[in-house]
Amino acid sequence: MIATAQQDIDGAYAAAQCVVQTHRRLAEFLRAGLTLAEIDRFAAETLSSLDCRSAFLRYRMRGYPPFPSHACLSLNECIVHGTHHMTDEPIKPGDVLKIDIGVTHHGWIGDAAWTYAIEEVSEDAQRLMACGRESLRLGIATMQMDCPLIDWATAVQTYVEGECGFHLVRGLGGHGYGRKLHGPPFLSNVVPTQPREWPDAWSTFKPGMLLAVEPMVAVGTGEIASGDQQWPIRTADGSLAVHYEADVLITEDGPRDLTEGLDELPDVVG
Repeated sequence: MIATAQQDIDGAYAAAQCVVQTHRRLAEFLRAGLTLAEIDRFAAETLSSLDCRSAFLRYRMRGYPPFPSHACLSLNECIVHGTHHMTDEPIKPGDVLKIDIGVTHHGWIGDAAWTYAIEEVSEDAQRLMACGRESLRLGIATMQMDCPLIDWATAVQTYVEGECGFHLVRGLGGHGYGRKLHGPPFLSNVVPTQPREWPDAWSTFKPGMLLAVEPMVAVGTGEIASGDQQWPIRTADGSLAVHYEADVLITEDGPRDLTEGLDELPDVVG
């Protein structure tokens, strides 16, 4: 969607900031011993207190069952789209939990994800998290008016795979949004190897575009587990993955991160 009227920009910003506030409260709440169901319940209560509702709960895609959770809760090797039904076991120290929050607030969508290590973090997990955070920052900086979308993928892939030695997950990426959760264009995190792979690659960033951008980075592979074509989606080799997502408005003066403040969240919680 294109948002150029000030009231539309204000609405998109307010929704994005509801997501940031939800993450802030989650960062204070998370600790070892909680179940995914308890975390999802806390997210639901927080959204309600902020005059929001989940944009994910009962969300439908063709060929998928309705999404059963208020938030996407993706643990360790789960990359995205994890549900509170995945396990009844409490989370434990050293677990890495990706939380993706999507809200509807006064008709506008906010959609952003962050990765949290529970109480402690291994050196490898810390490097992976730092790589994911920095790839998001570098990618956003390329989102300049009239530049091609492929600039985003070039920056993210060069950093993640060229400098960090990790893997971007293939087939997943960012998207347009606004008053609906998903819309064009698709934003791949990797440069296409053939023209039909990403038809929008050479489309350009235009003022007013609302884009949710989201690197998904794994230790061992960029492939997803065979059969994971619904929720949740895991790495093919069972290796650790992280997920970071921000909402960006394209302006004539450059990209505006509507989820500003998200980058101040802690890596380690509890």
